[in-house]
Amino acid sequence: MAESGETLLKKVYYENCPGCKVEQRNETHRGIPVKEFSYVSLATLCTSLPISSLYPFVYFMIRDFHVAKRVEDIGYYAGYVGSAFMFGRALTSIIWGVIADRYGRKPVIVIGTVSVILFNTLFGLSTNFWMALWMRFLLGSFNGLLGPIKAYAVEISRKEHHAIGLSLVSTANAIGLIIGPALGGFLAQPAEKYPNLFSNDSLFARFPYFLPCLVISLYAVGVLVSCYWLPETLHIHHEDEEINSNENLESSAYCFDSKPNKEVAKEKKSKENLFKNWPLMSSILVYCVFSLHNMAYTEIFSLWAVSDTKFGGLSFTSQEVGVVLAISGFGLLLFQATIYPPIERKLGPIKICRLSAILSIILLSSYTFIAKLRGFGLLVIINCASFLKNALSLTVITGLFIMQNQAVSQEQRGAANGIAMTVMSIFKAIGPAGGGAMGDEMVFFVLNVVTFIGLVMTFKPFLIVPRDMV
Repeated sequence: MAESGETLLKKVYYENCPGCKVEQRNETHRGIPVKEFSYVSLATLCTSLPISSLYPFVYFMIRDFHVAKRVEDIGYYAGYVGSAFMFGRALTSIIWGVIADRYGRKPVIVIGTVSVILFNTLFGLSTNFWMALWMRFLLGSFNGLLGPIKAYAVEISRKEHHAIGLSLVSTANAIGLIIGPALGGFLAQPAEKYPNLFSNDSLFARFPYFLPCLVISLYAVGVLVSCYWLPETLHIHHEDEEINSNENLESSAYCFDSKPNKEVAKEKKSKENLFKNWPLMSSILVYCVFSLHNMAYTEIFSLWAVSDTKFGGLSFTSQEVGVVLAISGFGLLLFQATIYPPIERKLGPIKICRLSAILSIILLSSYTFIAKLRGFGLLVIINCASFLKNALSLTVITGLFIMQNQAVSQEQRGAANGIAMTVMSIFKAIGPAGGGAMGDEMVFFVLNVVTFIGLVMTFKPFLIVPRDMV
């Protein structure tokens, strides 16, 4: 009888199943999967770099297309090009999530990386407004790897390392949103900025916005090559695989592969509706509220920093703002890799989300007082405040990532992250527009109101904790 009990508790791994191979490796190797996590970071950075890289030069690109009849209309057309990526991603994220659940995470990651190489390059070579608009839309439509990469970060590691994997995803994404505009600002119009390196007869003079896109695309080529060593994590089993009756019983919790178990699994999955999974949907809605806050803050911070002191700003130059953001990006990498994981293990993702939201409200309330500082003291304080604010935001987002991925089984994890990406893309499209419509005096108050709403939503009865996290 004891032998039978031991047999039932023993996991069964299918020889040709990539997901089983990963689980078997995680059973024997208890350390952090550094190599796999590095691939996750590289792929995430690849998909986030093109999102905001056009912002420094899109105004000049639209001007050169001569599509606007008046100078005042340039921003109108630039807004369409800027939002095309998020619109395309919102339309297809769920589809890519379903594909990732059916055919694997790796194919979606590869397709998303190829889309960066192809459509981002063509965007830099755009000769008119409609070509630029369509290239950005197609880039967003085919770049659906951010959702599956979150599922991948969970599945490639042991449970105690999930926080590290998801924190690397959120950190790489944030760093990409910081480095992207820097590349666009420094590398656009190179023949004008660096005449000693680029002549007026060169390709980069004919296509003045091609160089930043080319650099990002070349990086994507390197990521695509690294995908060769990327292991698949989805369980893929074949009907002709046979196991004995004891193995059937014990594998049903993991594999759903013998014919009886497969039928049961299909029946079970057909009854599961992700939109009725409230632990998932509630965490997605909270995630979207904080994403709205983060996108609005990202745009507002730069506008506030460069605005004149008489309007409550800091009177920074664009270069000074770039330095502040670069320091924040480097600090985030260290924070998420070293400080966040032990804090998350001790407090748990929900408590740390609430604490971070409270601290964020206090910090944002101090920004109006920071604007009254001058000189070296201002530089020190604003760098510390910027780093701390971004660290708190990423802490909230990472905690919600963990809750979303714990709320569903592996078979639906890609689709679940696809839903999150769809709704989040819509909210992120609203954030900059809403933030830009407010003045400096009101914006931090409104951002705190949004944060407070998100904080309230992290409590019952709205947010329901997944059973695995209770």
